[in-house]
Amino acid sequence: MRTLILAFILLTVSACSSLGPAPQEPKGPGSILTGKDEQGIKIGDIFNGNNTSAGLPINALLWRASLDILSTIPLDDIDAFGGTIVTEWYAVPETPQERIKVSVFVLGRELRSDGIRVVVNKQTKQAEGWLDAGIDDMLSRQLEELILTRAREIRGQTIGEN
Repeated sequence: MRTLILAFILLTVSACSSLGPAPQEPKGPGSILTGKDEQGIKIGDIFNGNNTSAGLPINALLWRASLDILSTIPLDDIDAFGGTIVTEWYAVPETPQERIKVSVFVLGRELRSDGIRVVVNKQTKQAEGWLDAGIDDMLSRQLEELILTRAREIRGQTIGEN
């Protein structure tokens, strides 16, 4: 009888050692701050071109094209999820008495002409320093067209790759 009770206790105790499901391997290195498995999207997923949205609330092609077009101007603020890019003040070498600050707004998820808005603020150098000269609508429209053209080129390249 003692042997039977001892066997029953051993079986009961050994069964308790595996109460939960088997541990799963983590998906990735996890967050440094929280220690949890990695979440969200990767930068590479945003620009891979296979999915034009890649989880962003904006069009990834317009976003990438905007960064390409503005690559020669130092960037001040970038918000991929809000769809805004703001450059620092930049003086074009041909006109050192003028400088511009470009703000790009990617407005939607579709590749359309009304999905991008560019605002170019201009300043001119005076004896007192830099004075606001307003918004350059013509340059704003030219930059919008350049960004749309570049986005179409990127889309054409990704379609050709597939």
